[in-house]
Amino acid sequence: MKNSGEKIFGKLTDLQGRCIHYNSELDIIANRCAVCQKLYACYKCHDEEEDHKFSAVSEDEKKTVMCGACGRFFSYREYSSLCQCPGCKSSFNPRCALHKNIYSCQS
Repeated sequence: MKNSGEKIFGKLTDLQGRCIHYNSELDIIANRCAVCQKLYACYKCHDEEEDHKFSAVSEDEKKTVMCGACGRFFSYREYSSLCQCPGCKSSFNPRCALHKNIYSCQS
């Protein structure tokens, strides 16, 4: 159950942030777009629903990545060093690192 109060946008398949594009058990991360400041299940959902492309945030900017299982926030740098949420212990998808160039920009 999320406790952050922030909505995850996208073409969701469940309340933990899985979407039609990425929906394995491990796909529970939402990323914030630097332009619209909304948390999206994935960049594909964002780009299909918004009038601008997903724009990455600084790696050290706070509250830009959210665990969809518990609502805990991380900077992208913090998140990228984790294999599971330190709060709820839910595992994260290690293959998300393949999209680092989309979800993060250097400070």
